[in-house]
Amino acid sequence: QVQLVESGGGLVQPGGSLRLSCAASGSIFSINAMSWWREAPGKERELVARIRSGGSTDYADSVKGRFTMSRDNAKNSGYLQMNSLKPEDTAVYYCNANIRKTAAPNNYSYWGQGTQVTVSS
Repeated sequence: QVQLVESGGGLVQPGGSLRLSCAASGSIFSINAMSWWREAPGKERELVARIRSGGSTDYADSVKGRFTMSRDNAKNSGYLQMNSLKPEDTAVYYCNANIRKTAAPNNYSYWGQGTQVTVSS
């Protein structure tokens, strides 16, 4: 079985920073793309950032220049550095990873349990 565990959420003032972590564990052969999504009350879950196995990244327009996603393949982990946070960044943040559990080319999508980020003065 595979698990994704997020950490690093919390309450921060506008303009502040947080760093989210996502650690994958279990039966893992390799991890392809990892991504962060967020879901605010009354809104649909949206893609915030994605990092491919080779390290290239994509960001939502609303976070470009403020958020940076990275990964540590040796630790099966992904990170989201969030700077210049705004109240509209308040949401539950979820980690997603496409994982190969064996050498066979089959990817499985896994989600973490979510971590709350609240930006408020």
